[in-house]
Amino acid sequence: MTSFVSLSKAMALGFVRDKTATFFTILFPLMFLIVFGALFKDTGTSKTEVLQVGSVALLDQIPAEGRADVDQVLKITKTDDLAAALEKVRAGDSDAAIEQQGGKVVVHYSAADQVKAATVRGIMESIVQQGNLAAAGVSTPALSLSAEPVEDKSMKAIQYMTPGLLGWAIASGATFGAALTLVSWRQKKILRRLRLSPVSVASIVTARVGVSIGIALLQSAIFIGVALLPVFGLQLSSYWWAFIPIMIAGTLAFLSIGLLAGAVSKTPESASAIANLVVLPMAFLSGSFFPLDSAPGWLKTVSNLLPLKHLVTSMQDVMVRGQSPSVTLPAIGILLGFTVVVTGAAALLFKWDDV
Repeated sequence: MTSFVSLSKAMALGFVRDKTATFFTILFPLMFLIVFGALFKDTGTSKTEVLQVGSVALLDQIPAEGRADVDQVLKITKTDDLAAALEKVRAGDSDAAIEQQGGKVVVHYSAADQVKAATVRGIMESIVQQGNLAAAGVSTPALSLSAEPVEDKSMKAIQYMTPGLLGWAIASGATFGAALTLVSWRQKKILRRLRLSPVSVASIVTARVGVSIGIALLQSAIFIGVALLPVFGLQLSSYWWAFIPIMIAGTLAFLSIGLLAGAVSKTPESASAIANLVVLPMAFLSGSFFPLDSAPGWLKTVSNLLPLKHLVTSMQDVMVRGQSPSVTLPAIGILLGFTVVVTGAAALLFKWDDV
């Protein structure tokens, strides 16, 4: 027990004194959270910008209750210069120009942007249909459409970014910490001294695991604490605490990757390169930075094979989606199984010194 405590203290002090490790483990990922949180804080439904040329009775006569709905999707600017309005649409400064010619409403759009063209045409067709119904004396249509998000209305971008970036931070901290420590201790002959000392291998391993989990808990506390600030407004679900077991399992999984990288590397530079080569692409392919809903099917299949995808998704489920802790059990099993396999490979390649 004494050797375990001494080793844990030495590893923890080594992490604190290594300013580079501290920066890239805690401060660097936290910078992403702050920047992304600030950028996407006030994101909402984008409005379609249109120019109303002259008098358009269809738009001018919309009742007050309907006007509020139109204003949520259209930003209407009035002008009397048709030529100037058309030029703005061609230049992409406005999405469309609308004018009324007798009983016909004309929508001028640019074919260069098919998405905006389809959007403004769909909106105007709906408004024309409502106008025709009102002219026909139909005040209450037989059917109405209501669109609502499946998430709570208070959901913000920070809800999804916090678990994703935290998962990436945990993965980076565990992988780099294990890889660089192993290579550095081998180069400095510390591993050889430990081998000749009465310290057991179990004490060395458990000390490294304990320090990695401690760092992950520190990362989590800092990330959640910053995201909870009013400027970002993170709202945790009732089962937010259930992320801790999945976080521990994820730490073990990426610790095993770090051990494998350290086992096959001879220098800290090569260990860092291998860790970067594994963790950074995995972050993009696992939805840590952005969702993969629109990704191709083959990419989603690859993503499901990556441990970071299971870590991030499970943390999102319990931290912000309000799902029960039981949903994390499959991911915990996958991560622990991954840990066993990769740790076994690292053990086969492990060397006490470079000789």
